[in-house]
Amino acid sequence: MARVLLINAGSEGHINPTLGVVQELIRRGEEVVYFTAEQFRADVERTGAKVVTFDIEKFLEAFLAGGRTPWARVGGLLRTAYIVIPSVLEQTKDGRFDYIIHDSMFGCGRLLAQLLNLPAINSCTSFAIDENQFNRLQEQLSRNFPDDVNARGKQEFEQLVRHVQEKYHVQVQSAYEVFCNPAPLTIVYTSRRFQPNGEGFDESYKFVGPSVIPRLNSSFDFSQVDTDNLIYISLGTVFNHAVEFYKCCFEAFANTKYTVLLSVGRQTQIEELGAIPANFLVHQYVPQLEVLQHAKVFITHGGMNSTSEALYYGVPLIVLPQNADQPVIARRVAEIGAGVYLNQDGLSADELRAVTERVLKDASIKKVCEEIGDSFRTAGGYERAVDEIFAFKRSRGIAD
Repeated sequence: MARVLLINAGSEGHINPTLGVVQELIRRGEEVVYFTAEQFRADVERTGAKVVTFDIEKFLEAFLAGGRTPWARVGGLLRTAYIVIPSVLEQTKDGRFDYIIHDSMFGCGRLLAQLLNLPAINSCTSFAIDENQFNRLQEQLSRNFPDDVNARGKQEFEQLVRHVQEKYHVQVQSAYEVFCNPAPLTIVYTSRRFQPNGEGFDESYKFVGPSVIPRLNSSFDFSQVDTDNLIYISLGTVFNHAVEFYKCCFEAFANTKYTVLLSVGRQTQIEELGAIPANFLVHQYVPQLEVLQHAKVFITHGGMNSTSEALYYGVPLIVLPQNADQPVIARRVAEIGAGVYLNQDGLSADELRAVTERVLKDASIKKVCEEIGDSFRTAGGYERAVDEIFAFKRSRGIAD
């Protein structure tokens, strides 16, 4: 039995894909210590892992301190080292580990692997990105800001690098290392078919497909739902306070043949929405995996988890990206023909209804979604991920 330290960030999109992997690692005899935010303790402990936590408020404060320019985002991830590294070292000082699995966008993962002198595995819950792609994206995003702002952000990042290197005796070679945490093995929770330029990545990247496991407490009563005409709408778990958009959905689909299941999240109170049309079911939370097995189309923010889960079940997508990597995912969905990319700004009810009906009638979209779903299932999921982790262990002489 080997002892694993798993380091992850504080969002469901990064946590959920790892739960099946952790559960399978433990089933095969590994001991897993999982470092994450307190709010995910219960979900992670159900896998059998031991949980240690960090202060998510201080983490977010450090990440956001530099602003929102491209260099500030990378610098913010590096700033989190001052929150995360001392917490990890203090809470794990009495134990040894055989290897580390770190999230690809958790800025301290690669640093902790160096500090603890552990073989590292990168857990990538969005699309994989190589250094050339990262540098091009950084340059492209920088064009949205004045040259002096970019220069100041880069200078601040370089100062942070020097300070972190001196304080923790680690090496930071590039912004790419901070933002993407490359490692000798990267587990990517999608298929090469869905990954942009999937064939361009070498064999150190293992495309295992979505790690789909049933969620607990996922019972949902479909007895009163017309699943033949079911539209599912959700903007995810983070950027979901969108009262005007939800009212636009009411206008678009009220008094139609469709049953619309709308999940508004915890940031929106259902009372804010006013009168709810008779053909709508509105909840703050629904068991998404169960719903997607019945839905005929999914109107979504385009988070990687939601997108992958929909495609896993062959559900066409209408994507209205909100933030983060969602525009990239939305473009990929449109590019391969698995759905439509819509801009939420200025979207009318008539346009939303027309696009939805077009997607529902387009057999070619449904076919692509089913093909991507097939590629996800054949990629192997969490069992394949653990197979690759064990192969990596053998290559490094780590005993079972």
